[in-house]
Amino acid sequence: MAIVEDGRVAEVQIERRGKSSVVGHIWKGRVESVLAGMEASFIEVGIGKNGFLHVDDVVAKGVPKRKRLIADLLKKGDEVIVQAVKDPMGTKGARLTMQLSLAGRFLVYVPFGDGIGISKRLDDDERHRLRDICKGLPTDGGGVIVRTAAAGASASELARDLASLNLLWKAIRERADKVQGPSLLYSEADSSLKVIRDILNETVDEVIVDDARQHERIVGFLRRTSPELAERVRLWDGDGSLMEGHGVEAAIRSTLSRRVPLASGGSLVIDDTEAMTVVDVNSGKNVGRGNTQLEATITRTNLEAAEEVVRQLRLRDIGGIIVIDFIDMDDAKNRRAVTTALNDALAKDRSRTFVVEISPLGLVQMTRQNISDGVREIMTQACPTCGGQGFVVSPETHAIDAERQIRLLLAGADGEAHAVAVHPEVADYLQGDDGAPLAEMEEDLGVTIALERDPSMAPGSARLGGAGASTRRRRSGGRSRSRTGAEAGAG
Repeated sequence: MAIVEDGRVAEVQIERRGKSSVVGHIWKGRVESVLAGMEASFIEVGIGKNGFLHVDDVVAKGVPKRKRLIADLLKKGDEVIVQAVKDPMGTKGARLTMQLSLAGRFLVYVPFGDGIGISKRLDDDERHRLRDICKGLPTDGGGVIVRTAAAGASASELARDLASLNLLWKAIRERADKVQGPSLLYSEADSSLKVIRDILNETVDEVIVDDARQHERIVGFLRRTSPELAERVRLWDGDGSLMEGHGVEAAIRSTLSRRVPLASGGSLVIDDTEAMTVVDVNSGKNVGRGNTQLEATITRTNLEAAEEVVRQLRLRDIGGIIVIDFIDMDDAKNRRAVTTALNDALAKDRSRTFVVEISPLGLVQMTRQNISDGVREIMTQACPTCGGQGFVVSPETHAIDAERQIRLLLAGADGEAHAVAVHPEVADYLQGDDGAPLAEMEEDLGVTIALERDPSMAPGSARLGGAGASTRRRRSGGRSRSRTGAEAGAG
């Protein structure tokens, strides 16, 4: 799934077979452990890794949040109804809550909540109108959140949406009474319907689907919930791939690169660390035109970068702590302009963000909500050579490690020739410089060493080999030189 804004891909979602998101799923789980030191518990829900439930996410009627202790609320073996708010990522299990929420087309029903919340993306007049309507709706003791998609919705549409959510909650409770944990009680809608439910509104020009069955499902859903929007969904009838034709495949591939070019000639460099994501803004080839002052050129580059940074955060679905290193600006007015441009771009982002004003060093610190793996995490795996560290040990370092092992293996050996197997890169190093490294080792040990090349070996290892070495060393007149088997035979 891709969102295209002003002709450019702004967001991408990828779902692989058998690895769909569990955000929104509801289970009857079983408490596996209670950690008083962390004020949290781990809940088994039947998806492999146990989920994490913090004390603040435990529903306990009549117990003030400030005075809660997890050990007083839960104990091992308790069965609780929980919902995933964040997918398992890396070594961490799903983040869970007992404050359940059921999303409809226009409303979100919160069974254990209270009051009425209205989307802040709606204007004040619409917020007042929707609040007045919701005051008369039966919430059965729960709370209601009005979504952005409810703009222009009638009282009957809102009532119908809430009625269906109330029926869903009743069915979940009935199933919870009949089963033992861990058991799945409710599965969130699949990605295609979830996107339509959460995003499609009057601001969307069209929805293009390249699968006839999915197209039929989406249109059927909209005819039940928002008939006026159903006509905006069309089946792709163009030549070639839908995603390739709209630049989505190229955008997905671009997320694998750490460098992002800017139209002005500058660039962004995006690096991930364990604690945060760091974005560096470079002026690159953007040196201004004519008599343009340096401060003005830098400010224009930073303003362009602010918009592109947000696009990359959405496209790559980067979450957590983010630090943006803008090019240093002397004028405080220019720094405020860049911060404003960043906040304006973030207004289009559906994920929750918090931005700290730009510092005198030109740094912006921000956080962005992250509930699932991004495109790059789904498409890649850790490098088997460097383990995801981003660097590879040099052949010289491997050769030094291998040399130490060879010295241990041949310590106290007699003066006869000994075959030693090493990685080809190590053999190249030891035979380099006219064989000086190997000759020095032979002299120290008082032995003759015949190297065998074995590409299957770890680069820094060595082992005693057998006869028939592919690369051998010979002494001649006090000076040694390297000869391949073919050269030896020819000589």
